[in-house]
Order: sequence, then structure tokens, then C-alpha cells
Amino acid sequence: MRATYLFGAGDIRVMDAPDPMIVEPTDAIVRVTRACICGSDLHPYHSQPAGTEGKTIGHELIGVVEEIGAEVVTVRPGDFVISPFVFSDGTCPFCREGLQTSCEHGGFWNSARLGTGGAQAEAARIPLADGTLVKVPGTVDESLYAGLLTLSDVYGTGWHAALRAGVTTGDTVAVIGDGAVGLLAVLSAKQLGAEQIILMGRHRVRTDLGCEFGATDVVAERGEEGIARVMDLTGGQGVPRVLEAVGHLPAYEQAVGIVRPGGVIARVGVPQYDQAELGWPVFGKNATITGGPAPVRAYIEQLLPAVLDGTVKPGRVFDRELGLEDIPAGYAAMNDRTALKVMIRP
Repeated sequence: MRATYLFGAGDIRVMDAPDPMIVEPTDAIVRVTRACICGSDLHPYHSQPAGTEGKTIGHELIGVVEEIGAEVVTVRPGDFVISPFVFSDGTCPFCREGLQTSCEHGGFWNSARLGTGGAQAEAARIPLADGTLVKVPGTVDESLYAGLLTLSDVYGTGWHAALRAGVTTGDTVAVIGDGAVGLLAVLSAKQLGAEQIILMGRHRVRTDLGCEFGATDVVAERGEEGIARVMDLTGGQGVPRVLEAVGHLPAYEQAVGIVRPGGVIARVGVPQYDQAELGWPVFGKNATITGGPAPVRAYIEQLLPAVLDGTVKPGRVFDRELGLEDIPAGYAAMNDRTALKVMIRP
């Protein structure tokens, strides 16, 4: 099969790779129908040291089950499935609590130790298929692919941010970041009843989509100017629910600057820093910091019906579709901000 490998910063290649095989009786093999490039994929794309052996990449996919291990009971060959960005058994204490990203027996894609490859490929081995995969009911029309694909990561991650922040009816919410996760955090906050949603982003095409998803205000300024603008919009009090969807230190600092006393900061942007302020700026406000890797498996069945009936259209975050062989161009487009999120057609 063909699969994507990263050989170093900016060096992305599509190559021949071994076909995935059943290793454990709990595995399934899925033929990828659509995959995509995630904003978090850009972190290793920017920083991975050069090497002679590439590393697989990609963690979002939908597709059709081709083969199952002897112990798999919830899916069958021919089923159309969504695969979350973390595999999990669905039975451990953490999974039962809806925290599949901490599954005692699970893990992430692209792990040589766990024997998992990347999703930006023609096919993928899915460990712990019964706990991981979600079967999509009925006949799946191609027009639904984009929305279904968001359920593998970015929609569930935006939803997680809003849930962890405790967004509820009538709330004021700020979303930091106008990438796919940030925009779907806006959508999620709107679905949960937020009344005022401040989107902090400076890419007009993206923030326009954010307004269509439910943002009531857009703040393009950053740093102290951005903080001052948000304070103006909230009568000088700050924001009770802040959703940070970037992962860089300035975004975190902005979140701390705008959170209202007693408020909550939910972080879902993969942090690209080791240390951040947890002293008086947070302590003095009695602020709560929460968030983390989104257990999207916990949310798929809840969010799926509205995607299937078209009530919610999270797939609008995809603004470019490319074939697998053109994936280097997709990375370049997302890197230079000429594409919001690229969908990959194997």
C-alpha cells in the first residue's frame, strides 16, 4: 500500500509500505476512505529531526472494515466506521468513565512500540477494534464524509473543550484560535447554549466561518491588545469560559489574561511548551485550568446523529481535498495558512 512518512522538518513523503495485518485477535483492518491533516501534525512537520528512516504520520480516518480478528464482535467486514485518534478497549475503568485517552490498554497511532502506523495511508490496523471503532448506520453517502471525519478528532476535541469548561445556556465564552479545533469549539459552545462567543483569530476567511458557527465577536488583536479588547467586550470582568485551541505559550498567556475571576480555562491545543505561569495570575483569580487530549470516542455516538441528518455541518472546516500522492502539497498549504484543513482521498 501507499503511506505517508515524515523524514524530518518539512520532509514529507508518500511511499510504498507493507500492508497492515491482523496481529492480535482484537484487531481490525480498515481500508481508509478519507483521512486528513491535523493542525497537530504540523508540530512534528516543523520540528522533527532529519533521519534516514521516516516515521508514519496521521491519526484521523474513516473507512470500511476489510478484515477482523477472531475476537472482534462489534464490527464486520463491509461496515463503514469512524476511528478516533486514540485506540481504547472500552472496558477499563478510565474508558468506563469516558476518558478513553487514558485507557489502560490503549494508545496512539504512529507508535513503533505499539505497532501502530499512521492514518494518512491506504489502510490501517486498528487495535482493540471493539472499543475503538464506531459503526456508522445505514448507507453512507460521500457527501457525509467530511462531517464524519471531524468526529475522529477535531469536532470531538472542540466539544471536549466546551464540556470541560462547563459551557451552558447563557454563558459568555472566548475561543482562542481559528484553526479547525477552535472553529468547532465555537460550534460546540453554541450548541451548548452560549450566548456570547468571542473568537480570537486573525484570518478573515476562518473567522467568517466562525461567525457562521456562532461567534458573536471577533478579536484579531493579540497579546495585551487582545486582552484589552476582550475586557472591553465583557465590561471589564473577563470571560468565565475560555477555550484554548492553539497550544503555544502566547495563547495560554492570553487565556490567563482574559479569564474572569472564578472562571475556567479549558486547554485542548497540544502544548508546545514545558512551563507556563501558574502563580498569582491564576491563583489570584481563583481560576480553574482543565482540558487535555480529548476522549473523542466518548462523544461520537452523541454527536453522530446531527451530522448524519445534516443538522450540524462540522465538515465545513475542510476547505481543500487532495489525493494521497499530493499530501506534501497539503502540508505546505496548511503550513502557510492557505488551507484551513486538508482532507485526503487515498
